[in-house]
Amino acid sequence: MEVAPGFLPGVVPVRDSKDPHGPTLVFPARAWEAFVAGVREGDFPA
Repeated sequence: MEVAPGFLPGVVPVRDSKDPHGPTLVFPARAWEAFVAGVREGDFPA
């Protein structure tokens, strides 16, 4: 996964690094920050 924070104000583009020509998902920066915080806190069990 590749993440490009700071690419555009207020959004975070994300793509699959194994498929660099594939689609890019764009998330609101606050939503991405909440997701990362949830991962760090263990909110998404494996």
